[in-house]
Amino acid sequence: MDTQERLIESTRELLWERGYVATSPKAIQQRAGAGQGSMYHHFAGKRELALAAIRRTAEQLRAAADAELSAPGTAAQRITGYLRRDREVQKGCPIGRLTQDPDVMADPLLREPVEQTFAWLRTRLAEVLAAGRDAGELDPGLDPRATAAVVVAVLQGGYVLARAADRDDPFDQAVTGVLALLTRPTT
Repeated sequence: MDTQERLIESTRELLWERGYVATSPKAIQQRAGAGQGSMYHHFAGKRELALAAIRRTAEQLRAAADAELSAPGTAAQRITGYLRRDREVQKGCPIGRLTQDPDVMADPLLREPVEQTFAWLRTRLAEVLAAGRDAGELDPGLDPRATAAVVVAVLQGGYVLARAADRDDPFDQAVTGVLALLTRPTT
């Protein structure tokens, strides 16, 4: 891995662990094993490097989600696969955690990939839910857009509950609960 990649990956890790404000250029350089000159050779500063790291994280999260949501199976099976995939629950969502960082949210450039990722996820989930509803797999009265928003909210809230409890089971309970609501028999 070259220096630029090490800087991006180190920044991704530090943003997830510490947030933007607590991630100093010195900490990035130390983790990447790169000098100050190397960092500023590749990036104008911390903001530009953070943007590259956030975009990379967003791309990887979208790719992982799309792989599950595009897998064979019913809509419920695909959404279950997405919600139950391996995650570092105690660390939270690397994109969702950025919404709690006031400096990221105050900067339109840094906020943009966060907003785009959540918008993409809601749209992609709504597509899967609409296909499931239209195929008769899900309740015919299901609103795909509203339900997609609920799924994303439960997922992000599950991370918060797990972090607050310092254990994974509140996350697992939240996922189990939303899946039970989604797949309950129609009457």
